[in-house]
Amino acid sequence: MSNNITYQTMALSAIFQAAESVTMLAKNGSVVDHNLNPLMGSLLIVNADSPETIYGGHDIWEGNLLLGRQTFIKAMDKAHNHLVNPNTLRYALSILHLEAKLAKQPDMLATIGQRIQQLLRQKEHFDTILHPNMLASASGIYQDTLSKLSFRIQVRGNSDYLKQPQVADQVRTCLLAGVRAAMLWRQLGGRRWHLIFRRGRLLEAIRQV
Repeated sequence: MSNNITYQTMALSAIFQAAESVTMLAKNGSVVDHNLNPLMGSLLIVNADSPETIYGGHDIWEGNLLLGRQTFIKAMDKAHNHLVNPNTLRYALSILHLEAKLAKQPDMLATIGQRIQQLLRQKEHFDTILHPNMLASASGIYQDTLSKLSFRIQVRGNSDYLKQPQVADQVRTCLLAGVRAAMLWRQLGGRRWHLIFRRGRLLEAIRQV
């Protein structure tokens, strides 16, 4: 299995982990730190030595993105896709579409890059990247940029949870991280139609990880 297809499945795992985390937040109002941490962490890696460095490095990213890998496998396997919340698949596809819109906005990309640099500096003041202030800053990046595009991702769930500022911040952070993963997926040669016409190959690759 080539490194490229491995890296593609890694990016897809991150997209689906972001999507499933949004579903969990919208439905239950919480997501475990182990699933959120690698998503937030990916936003803070701006000059990676290799794609796998973005999600923890060799032999680590598989565990960090376990939720995303499992969700992707179930979503793409016709025998098990009924086990995946329809909103999760909708979020994943919407993330890919949103990233395609962003790719055509160089000024917005530059703004996001500048804001990420600010987030990196802010990280030095906290003992965890999941500090509420860090999540609020990441959420603000999404709110001030991606949410202004003509296409917007509509999150459905329990409004009592979604109205809570901390939950809303986590949702936007997951979506921002999902778009970051979608950008990586595209840079590695991934295309939305691959999810249909290369589904079998992608499933085989991700199951071998």
